[in-house]
Amino acid sequence: MALRLPAHDAGTGLSGRSLGQSLRGYDFVFDPFDGYQAGLVSNPNMIVAGSIGAGKSTVVKMLIDRALCRGRRVVVIDPKGEYGDLARIYGVRSMVLGRDGWCNPFPAEERECKEFVRVLVATAQGTPLDAEQHYEIDEAFVRLATPRPLRLLRALYDDLRGAIGSEGASVQRHVALTLYRFVYGDLAGLFDGVGEPLVFEGDLVVLDLSAQWSSESLSVAALSAVGAAQQVIVRDGSPGYLVLDEAWALLSDSHALRWLQGSWKLARSRGLSHVLVLHRWSDVAAVGNEGSAERERAQGLLRECETAWLFRQPVDEANEMAVALGLSSREAHYLVALPKGVALVRYGAHRSVVRVMPDARDFAFIDTDAAMRATT
Repeated sequence: MALRLPAHDAGTGLSGRSLGQSLRGYDFVFDPFDGYQAGLVSNPNMIVAGSIGAGKSTVVKMLIDRALCRGRRVVVIDPKGEYGDLARIYGVRSMVLGRDGWCNPFPAEERECKEFVRVLVATAQGTPLDAEQHYEIDEAFVRLATPRPLRLLRALYDDLRGAIGSEGASVQRHVALTLYRFVYGDLAGLFDGVGEPLVFEGDLVVLDLSAQWSSESLSVAALSAVGAAQQVIVRDGSPGYLVLDEAWALLSDSHALRWLQGSWKLARSRGLSHVLVLHRWSDVAAVGNEGSAERERAQGLLRECETAWLFRQPVDEANEMAVALGLSSREAHYLVALPKGVALVRYGAHRSVVRVMPDARDFAFIDTDAAMRATT
């Protein structure tokens, strides 16, 4: 199969600030919602992948800035604290979960709320819920006060904590001990805390998870942030971006992945563009065993992204990417040879090779190497 570059690659034909130039020298403009309206893509979800230093962080920040200028809402899940400069440009401060406050990510609809609680408990305990655990959580929900308490996990824990002092390994005791971690243990401060939960206002929200970086709580923290962010964007009613940097934190957890897949399928109806940012494609290949449902689910999630910005990859990573995204051998070969700052962009049935070209405004927030240069 050929690379399928248009003979006269004039870019997307969309209007707005350019992200760079196509191989033929035309300005390349892209917004997933404009692309959907123009019939270029059938859903708004995106992947941005590439080796460290290849240009992916630059284009993600440029995409965010252009989206904000078009009146979109953007929530960024920032595990390494790299979006602070962009936040300052817009006069907002990154919020650190557990330090600046706690979040309430639970959907208003009861069925969705219970499902999210199940995902949190399964992620925290590292194993799927069995039938008895499902039952105990459902029964605890029945006993909740009406209206539903704001501090939901605390209320569920208070309902079940009497089983902690009982002898033996009862199901109630096991669920209560997991909920204890959210209220008083190592996961405290994410879903419960002093005062009211964080209020996510404004067009740009940056949730800084750097305190959980390299810790076992990262996947739970990321899941809480994603849940809260989705409620914000969907409630607003206008199209919005949810940027998941270091997305392996969720893809590597089978329980979070299953929940995220459901959200993926509703992206178009909710007006929500999930933007997955990855650099090591082997992180995706490490999800589950080869041929497992988890591996297939992760790869299926990525294949359902109609837009992909693919920067340079090492040979072995490019091969993994080709398998995950169903790329041709020629496209995989292209990924190995791409120079820094150049991406193979797949949007629907189209392909463009794009040199990312920041403008004067972009340089105020795209520099991620300043700290390294300061030491030289």
